[in-house]
Amino acid sequence: MIIYGKQVSIYALKKHPEKILKIYLTKKEILPLELLRKFGDKIKLIENRWIQKLTNGRNHQGIALEIQELQMASLKDLKEENFLIILDGLTDVGNIGSIVRSAYALGADGIIASGVGQLNISGIVRSSSGALLDMPFLIKKNPLDLVNELKMANFKLYGASMEGEEIESKKFSKKRVLVLGSEGKGVSKRLKNKLDEVIAIKMKRDFDSLNVSAAAAIIIYRMSHGVE
Repeated sequence: MIIYGKQVSIYALKKHPEKILKIYLTKKEILPLELLRKFGDKIKLIENRWIQKLTNGRNHQGIALEIQELQMASLKDLKEENFLIILDGLTDVGNIGSIVRSAYALGADGIIASGVGQLNISGIVRSSSGALLDMPFLIKKNPLDLVNELKMANFKLYGASMEGEEIESKKFSKKRVLVLGSEGKGVSKRLKNKLDEVIAIKMKRDFDSLNVSAAAAIIIYRMSHGVE
């Protein structure tokens, strides 16, 4: 798997050196001296045109890493946790990466992408600034089977919607799942019928809605602190 860009690359080098297979640089000065010494045998200097080809012409900032493929979490292990997030039909790499970053920083235990067959994992690693390397992540195509298993493991499902109960003073179950739908469509009908409760962010002004990643950060923070 190829990731690129200075911020995410340095994060991976510092926190997950065991995952690094190869480092491509356009010039040595891009990396701090300590990392140059540590990974010297894995560094390859290449011309800009070759790194452009490697990164499909994206903004690489002169650095790209070849790293091990991300190992998916198991549902069995995730069911032992307390706070999970289900992404129902989300496919936008930028939004998913932002949610992963917030979830990792604010204390969620794992993320499950449902209703999709595959995702651009390397893109999510980049857009999460590397947080996906540390956040348990799983793709489960069938959302109904997924939520049924979680309910059997005593999880309570909370779906985010503008019509829901305000989260400001709400208390949440210890075993809890936040279900986030895609922008525009929201939580799918097939999952709405499985929700235990629908929750919403109280708006100060009359406005349509927040971006799904912005809303996710607010709700994740509240669900991390408002446990019964």
